[in-house]
Amino acid sequence: MPDTPEKDSLWPTLWRGWRRRCPNCGNGPLLSGYLTVRDHCPVCRQELHHHRADDGPAYLTILIVGHLMAPLLHVVFTTWRPEPLVLFTIFGVGCVALSLYLLPRLKGVIVAFQWARGMHGFAPPS
Repeated sequence: MPDTPEKDSLWPTLWRGWRRRCPNCGNGPLLSGYLTVRDHCPVCRQELHHHRADDGPAYLTILIVGHLMAPLLHVVFTTWRPEPLVLFTIFGVGCVALSLYLLPRLKGVIVAFQWARGMHGFAPPS
């Protein structure tokens, strides 16, 4: 992949994706809805329609939430022994909230990674 002036190093591009911003300019919004990638950036006109994250953000979200909440659940249970309903309520709400927070951000990171590495998918047949 030849270096072009608009391509940055990987980490700033991933940070733009985490912020749900265009991986090219960092100003325009990357998503038009909660998880819908825009066809193009409204600021720099970078085409984004060909980037597909598919199930990657969901897998990463499950991985992160599970690895954070399971040890925390164990520590809380062994330290304070709360009532089961209280424990379920707190950790149920916590898992859902963390998942809803992480999902669009991880989708932005995956789309930004694809953009930075030039993985633009296949063009539809004409």
